Amino acid sequence: MQKIYRDAEAALDGLLFDGMTIAAGGFGLCGIPERLIDAIVASGVKELTIASNNAGIDNEGLGKLLRTRQVKKMISSYVGENKEFERQYLAGELEVEFCPQGTLAERMRAGGAGIPGFYTKTGVGTKVAEGKEVKSFDGEDYILERGIRADLAIIKGWKADEAGNLMFRKTARNFNAPAATCGKVCVAEVEQIVPVGSLDPDAIHLPSIYVKRLVDGSPYNKKIEFVTTRERNAA
Repeated sequence: MQKIYRDAEAALDGLLFDGMTIAAGGFGLCGIPERLIDAIVASGVKELTIASNNAGIDNEGLGKLLRTRQVKKMISSYVGENKEFERQYLAGELEVEFCPQGTLAERMRAGGAGIPGFYTKTGVGTKVAEGKEVKSFDGEDYILERGIRADLAIIKGWKADEAGNLMFRKTARNFNAPAATCGKVCVAEVEQIVPVGSLDPDAIHLPSIYVKRLVDGSPYNKKIEFVTTRERNAA
């Protein structure tokens, strides 16, 4: 199967539709599928539900889709660095399902593993538990969380071979692996594509079975969320 596409727009061709659910990898601006996000913005698809740790920052990452009002609902853990996210939420323009970070990762992993739900102690006795089934195990209460199944997963990798076996680089692995597994179709953008056999099999983080389409998004300009500097010493 030919998995390599010439660009992000071609890789998403035929996959986008209004009202769909997208699982997106990344954490802040680290490991985000920025080429695929730009292609989704350009497509004009709307009423999206997006499961992602956060929505990037203003005008970067998923924040671009918020600016264009293409997102109906976010399933997220953290929204603190995106003022437009905060504004839309407080104005009632955006539906937000807050989900503890570890629970969100496990919901994606569970969805990818065919597990429809699981029980966790995280969130018991808080607003996170409101409206959810509570069950006692060995005298302790747990709440039921549903696995996430998305119509599309978009992820960012470091290296991939031509078959779609993929490696992530350090912390850029973050939510990319669980997001990849929970999508009906996973599209990955990477920094480089190498011939089959070039990657150490023991170093593969995501097997090719999960990656349906692949695009080389290089070159990348690595963005920094907060630039913190200090004055040079006078000496």
